[in-house]
Amino acid sequence: MKGEHSMKSTNPKLQQLVSKIIALLVLMTLSIQASAAMATKKVVMIVSGYGQQEGEEKPGYEFDEFSKAYQVFKDNGFSVDIASPKGGMVVADQYDPKKPYNAVVISDKAIMKKLDNTLKTTSLKAKDYDAIFVVGGKGAMFDLPKDKALQSLIADVYQNQGSVAAVCHGPAALVDVKLNSGEYLVANKKINSFTNEEEKLFGKKWMSQFEFMLEDKLVERGAKFQSSEIMLSHVAVDGRLITGQNPSSTTEVALALVESLGVTPVETKLGIEDLTMSVIASFLSGEKDALKKLDKNPEKYHVPLAGMYGFYFLKVAESDEEFENALALMTTAQEAINNPKLDMQIAKTQHQLGKTQQAKATLDALLSSKPDYQPALELLKTISL
Repeated sequence: MKGEHSMKSTNPKLQQLVSKIIALLVLMTLSIQASAAMATKKVVMIVSGYGQQEGEEKPGYEFDEFSKAYQVFKDNGFSVDIASPKGGMVVADQYDPKKPYNAVVISDKAIMKKLDNTLKTTSLKAKDYDAIFVVGGKGAMFDLPKDKALQSLIADVYQNQGSVAAVCHGPAALVDVKLNSGEYLVANKKINSFTNEEEKLFGKKWMSQFEFMLEDKLVERGAKFQSSEIMLSHVAVDGRLITGQNPSSTTEVALALVESLGVTPVETKLGIEDLTMSVIASFLSGEKDALKKLDKNPEKYHVPLAGMYGFYFLKVAESDEEFENALALMTTAQEAINNPKLDMQIAKTQHQLGKTQQAKATLDALLSSKPDYQPALELLKTISL
């Protein structure tokens, strides 16, 4: 009886210990299951196989976009396949292999081996993938919309409750995708892509050969098209359909794809160009002190990119506010770029906005280093009349 009493008196503590052990085991099991679930997610990245001679003879895919998206998938434990309409080797448009995100991927022998021998889209089965990611590049406008196997794959993955994502010109692969209901995949969904405006500014070389303008075709298919200012990141998420406007959108599109599969993405560091574009976006949205970040930490940003952006933004500016914004971006990077063409554009914009003295000062500074620079002399003469 005494032994029985002693045993009963220790039961509560023993039970507490057992409960804690069970709870710990449950947590460990859930954690293992979650990790396993993350590790088993499989995505196929689609790239155009149209390119030749690094985009000089025929446009291909964008290696920058491939690199940024692949790194997100790899960091989150995804398994990645790469496919193209014809399979085999594919050619990217010219890119800088020294950019950090490209250099990391180039050093990844396993993925580069897959990129050198892509799978043929006809060999893919929807049941093998949780998601599809279509990489951009102007080559996507030529071969991806004609790939019936790819269209079927996209529809089947989506209807199997998988996710579909595309960036820049990648949504060209979506324009003729139909669901079992007979409706276009993009119909009545929030969508974006490289815009008509961006095409006219940055795609003139190949635009005349396109069978359609991507923005127009998506709208024709019933998409609820949305966009931001030229080359700024914009991601449209409509359930398991995710699209990005341009190269700046790539990382955010990939992260949104990860989230759509029920995985919390690990922290991703943006590259120097994307960080700079985020500052520009903040500035154009009304945060007028945003450009001070470029002055305070120039080593953290690509300052000349702000000036180049201002130069192109000027081409689409309509209001005085937009002209002022373009001017601010150009002057922020004026010293870093140190180019007489930019100086001239700054002076012209100052003059257009009625800032005559500032325009003269800009031209005087330019002529002090290039006293015979005829465009500056002519503009100064015009301003002085």
